[in-house]
Amino acid sequence: MLTLFHHPFCPHSRFVRLALGEYGITARTVEERVWERRQEFLILNPACTTPVAVEEGRPAIPGASIIAEYLDETRGADLGELRLLPREPGSRVEVRRLMSWFNEKFFAEVSGPLTMERLYKRQMPTSAGGGSPDTEVIRAARHNMRYHLAYIGWLVRTRDWLAGARMSYADLAAAAHLSAADYLGDVPWNEDEAAKIWYAQIKSRPSFRPILAETLAGIPPSETYADLDF
Repeated sequence: MLTLFHHPFCPHSRFVRLALGEYGITARTVEERVWERRQEFLILNPACTTPVAVEEGRPAIPGASIIAEYLDETRGADLGELRLLPREPGSRVEVRRLMSWFNEKFFAEVSGPLTMERLYKRQMPTSAGGGSPDTEVIRAARHNMRYHLAYIGWLVRTRDWLAGARMSYADLAAAAHLSAADYLGDVPWNEDEAAKIWYAQIKSRPSFRPILAETLAGIPPSETYADLDF
């Protein structure tokens, strides 16, 4: 069985969990608070970041993109049209480009700052960087959200899915990062109807149900977070 070390509100972890759900893989999940820097976890991933996947008889697999590639290499060929990383080289490049956009750029500019300031800092001790949120950081992330949402809207107005004709890792990465911000009510869905319709499609998939069911004590989700008809 595959074991996934994750945090429920880590956008990268959510991406991998969505991918596992789409592949029909049942994984054992272990919640990891990286700021605690557990020795056992550091052995698996010296960078001390989530997610990390472990499958019996194989080395630990650290990082969302590496796990996504591993799943494609070990399971993708058997999935045919349901494969999340296409076979064609050009299509694979576009999926990887957008996967990188959301896992790196969107995370650095939007979902990372929002989850850190509004979620993680509440759980972290002061010695590890916890404390009051930085309102300037939050304001900047909310500002950045708007052009990312507009980009998503442009993509889905010109394609069936973000990277092309079929749903792919690109869609799951974008949806995972948006979901963390959406929990906090920080996605201005009224600004781009195409992006909203696309997200509603992803949000309605069975793989999304476990994520929508999770809540954090003391921080309730936004009113429309789990609403499929938002």
